[in-house]
Amino acid sequence: MDIDWYGQSCFRIKEGNVTIITDPYDKSIGYTLPKGLRADFVTVSHDAPGHAHVAAIKGDPKVLTRPGEYEVKGVFVTGIQTWSGAVAKGEAKEENTVFVFEFGELTVCHLGDLSKPLTQAQVESMPNVDVLMAPVGGGGALDSDKAAEVIAQLEPRIIIPMHYLTQHCTLKLDPLPKFLKAMGVTEHEPQESLRVTRSGLPEEAQVIVLECKQG
Repeated sequence: MDIDWYGQSCFRIKEGNVTIITDPYDKSIGYTLPKGLRADFVTVSHDAPGHAHVAAIKGDPKVLTRPGEYEVKGVFVTGIQTWSGAVAKGEAKEENTVFVFEFGELTVCHLGDLSKPLTQAQVESMPNVDVLMAPVGGGGALDSDKAAEVIAQLEPRIIIPMHYLTQHCTLKLDPLPKFLKAMGVTEHEPQESLRVTRSGLPEEAQVIVLECKQG
């Protein structure tokens, strides 16, 4: 499996003949997607400019936006209803869908804009997670401390931080070092991309920072 990060919450996951894009964004948040990105299916955690610009993805992909159980080209996908953002009294909650992808040997979870730790029922509804893509920069999603709580709940083998302040991002988010400190990570070398195999999973949970690929 190969994983690339395009900034914010947007990843490309490639396994065999299947390509997934998560949370494609428009230019309003400062990032620019590479041209010609193609996918078999796209997941959208919630309807916001930084997460739902499906028109940018080529290949006539199937689009998943809601909780439920799906199968696309042999990949089992579970969408789990959660919530996004801080909600003032009297305001409606904003829905967020956590997506879990089961590829057979590996399971990947994308938390979208999850804003608070999962309930016990939500955790129990999810299979064991090998690779977790977690928001860590706040701004309506998990901040570093809450992200650490969710990581403790799910016990993934690999954690890829997302949704934090970078040189491209125009949103008001926390920078990555705050999360790394919360996780006790003192040294990290960003990787251009990540290749994951079942046999290559680390014994202990490991934070892997990916370079942000831009158009």
